[in-house]
Amino acid sequence: MPPATTDTTRERIIDAAEECFARFGVAKTTVEDIAAAAKLSRATVYRSVTGGRDELILAVVVRDLSRFLDRLAERLRTERSVSEAVVEGTLDAVTYVREQPAVAAFLVPEAAGHMQAAVAQGAEHVLAMCCDYVRPHFEQAQRLRMLRADIEVEGTVEFLFRIITSLIVMDRDRDAAGLRRFLRTYVVPVVTGPEPGEGATAPAAPRSR
Repeated sequence: MPPATTDTTRERIIDAAEECFARFGVAKTTVEDIAAAAKLSRATVYRSVTGGRDELILAVVVRDLSRFLDRLAERLRTERSVSEAVVEGTLDAVTYVREQPAVAAFLVPEAAGHMQAAVAQGAEHVLAMCCDYVRPHFEQAQRLRMLRADIEVEGTVEFLFRIITSLIVMDRDRDAAGLRRFLRTYVVPVVTGPEPGEGATAPAAPRSR
């Protein structure tokens, strides 16, 4: 039987790391745990992943993020308006992280230090990857004047991810309908500007009888 390729071995290790992080938590998972779950020696793990556990943390995050962004890109292609794309994309992201133990494990307090150390090394890569997924949709929306002309993709992605993170960390028990109302009222106008017909004059209040 031919030996496993480097890429195959690395994927096997990342699979094992994802399983261990979900089972034991990021802070308590060791390289030995990951090697055992992958049925590989610790030396093989270190040869395949030279950055050790921090590199594996980032690898798991990036792979999960890629899966989500694939689905988000498909969702953006089907949404009829930028406003709904922002609302539904944000809602999807919040729901996804809350429901994925492997991702949610990185957000618990005990994991925060490890997560920050790992992601700090690849933050620009992660941001660039997110921007690459949404850039075509944002650029098209700007050409169609459905998006503010003065905003940049990178800044918009950072803004939306900060919103997503805050919604995950500070859950105010809003249901999906309440979260959609919040996003349409406070987040969408920042990205799209006023809806057509808004801004110049406010609708007249109904006269009292």
